[in-house]
Formats: sequence, structure tokens, C-alpha cells
Amino acid sequence: MPDSIELTVVTPERLLVREDVESVEVPGKAGYLGILPGHAAFVGLLGTGILGYEAAGRRRNLAVSGGFIEVLPGLVRVLADVAERAEDIDVERAKAALKRAQENLAKAVEIAAAAEAQDRANARIAAAERK
Repeated sequence: MPDSIELTVVTPERLLVREDVESVEVPGKAGYLGILPGHAAFVGLLGTGILGYEAAGRRRNLAVSGGFIEVLPGLVRVLADVAERAEDIDVERAKAALKRAQENLAKAVEIAAAAEAQDRANARIAAAERK
């Protein structure tokens, strides 16, 4: 059995990784997948999370989101909608984006609660008018 597998990570904009690696951990849509040389072939959906891999005894990480994973004999191909090397991420900017996303999510929850309250009120009015 071979002791390495080629990892290729691409986005619509660029090639991020093309190197021989000892192992890969990929966020699939249904959970993380561990891939070693000799892994069975498959195609799956890429989730959002950290793609980690070991190459030349060193661990490297990328943030990835959306796309596809293809595993073939001797090859792991990741076609990501979005991918960023860990060392290229501006942490303060990422934290600001997280805060905005959390605020937007809170607003969405309030909107959903308001819509539910509206539906309840409409149901009560309709029921009262049918008595």
C-alpha cells in the first residue's frame, strides 16, 4: 500500500494545494472524513469546517466551505466554493464577520417569532369569526 496520496484543493479562483500527503481530514456535509492512502473511491459533498492534512510530518489547515470531494486511487480532489489557508486568515476580520452573522441570525429568529405570532393571531381571528 502506498504511503502518500496526492491532495488537490481548488476554488473557482485558484489552486491552493497540490502536494503528496500522508493523511487528510475533510469536513463532509454529514461529518468529518478521514482519508488515508488506499482509501476507497467515492464522491461527496464538502461541508463547512477545517480541512487538515499531514505533509512531510507537518500539519496544515484550511478553512473550507461548500463544494465537492472526490477520492480516487492515489488522489483526493477537493473542489471548494470557498477555501483559505489558515495563515492567510485575518482573525480580527473573521471575528467581526462572526459577530455580524450572529446579529443577523438573532434578527432572523425575531422575524420568525413575529411571523409565528402573526399566524397565531390570524388563526385566532379566523376561528372566532367561524363560531
